Amino acid sequence: MSVTALPAQKAHPVSTFLELTKLRISGASTFTAAAGYIAFRRSADAGLVTTLLGILLLAMGSSALNEVQEHRFDALMPRTANRPIPRGDLTPVRAAIIAVVMAVSGFLILLLAHNLTAALLGALALAWYNGFYTPLKRISAFAVVPGSLIGALPPAIGWTAAGGSVSDPSVLTLAFVFFIWQVPHFWLLVGLHAEGYEAAGYPTLVGLFGRPRLSRLTFTWICGTAAACGLLPMFRVLMTWPSEVMLGLGALWLIAGSVPLLRPGQDAALYRRVFMNINLFALVLTAAVILDPFFHR
Repeated sequence: MSVTALPAQKAHPVSTFLELTKLRISGASTFTAAAGYIAFRRSADAGLVTTLLGILLLAMGSSALNEVQEHRFDALMPRTANRPIPRGDLTPVRAAIIAVVMAVSGFLILLLAHNLTAALLGALALAWYNGFYTPLKRISAFAVVPGSLIGALPPAIGWTAAGGSVSDPSVLTLAFVFFIWQVPHFWLLVGLHAEGYEAAGYPTLVGLFGRPRLSRLTFTWICGTAAACGLLPMFRVLMTWPSEVMLGLGALWLIAGSVPLLRPGQDAALYRRVFMNINLFALVLTAAVILDPFFHR
């Protein structure tokens, strides 16, 4: 007696949409934009809502476009093979339409509710991520270094949407800290999934240097991220002692938790733990900037 295989059940459309647009990652970058907005205004107001909505739509559109660009390579990696396009839940054309609609909507919200500078910075973030960083990953294992500009732009968008100048040393300092943070964040991800990246044809620093050297390099950048946070009080992004203590303790915790990267025998569990730590540190950093004006009162 033969057994007929049942067809795979498609994911719910809402679940597919959230996977395509990477809501969790898009939401995290949007949260850093709130830090830029509040750092300039020194308060929260209704404009914060439209700022975050515009940036979220742009980020989700950019993420969806990235999945269109990389769907053939995603199908080759265990980490990404179950994304909506490789899984067959969406065609690349339909996903591209969703991406364009969301990105254009986000741009228009920033333009109409705020100003041209904020909208153009949002467009730059999309162009840099999808037009520069995404293809560069296929060429260079060091693509994340220039690509980390993506992490620096959301706070700058929030700052300018609030009425600040993009050339203000305060916002440049805040953007610089997020720029530095982005590099070890990605290299830890590479340490976790190097074999999958290489199987799909991506050059990696694990293949170039080996894991022990990548671990030491990542630890150095993590220390640089922690040290860069010291610039925030100097350039008056942080002005109160509770937020400075919060960030200082967070930086020490991040370094202490990353020391095992210097020891022999790194495994996936270590990379995963330090990866979670550096993500939590970004949350502490963002929270310190957002809460600083309220500590001042």
